[in-house]
Amino acid sequence: MRISFAAGFAPVVESLEDSNALYGNALGIPFNDPESDHPMTLEMDGLKYFGLWTLKDCAMSCFGVEEWPADRIKPQGCMEFDVESPEAVTTAADELTAKGYELLVAPRTEPWGQTVARLQTPEGLLLGITFTPWLQP
Repeated sequence: MRISFAAGFAPVVESLEDSNALYGNALGIPFNDPESDHPMTLEMDGLKYFGLWTLKDCAMSCFGVEEWPADRIKPQGCMEFDVESPEAVTTAADELTAKGYELLVAPRTEPWGQTVARLQTPEGLLLGITFTPWLQP
């Protein structure tokens, strides 16, 4: 597997309002729409993407339910590493499972066009191996 770049980071938040007060208002991060269900920006030097992701949305994405499973560590953030193609996501996922890592999300293409596979690190961080067409050079 060859990681092309760190695609982005999203703190996993319990309250969008409280977190937007810190990240958007106090720190001045230029979110696309602070009132949306997924405030994010592509306008930060040194990071291709930064957004806020609710725990409910994480649970829906990973497990198809609205609550994070009680038997798993609650994630504090989600880091995504981009690879060179959608096929490379599948290859990377196969390499990770061969090394004993459990995927929470098998390789799939999301409705917005990003291909993703996701696992949880020993520390609880959600880790995505992705191909994000609009972030490619």
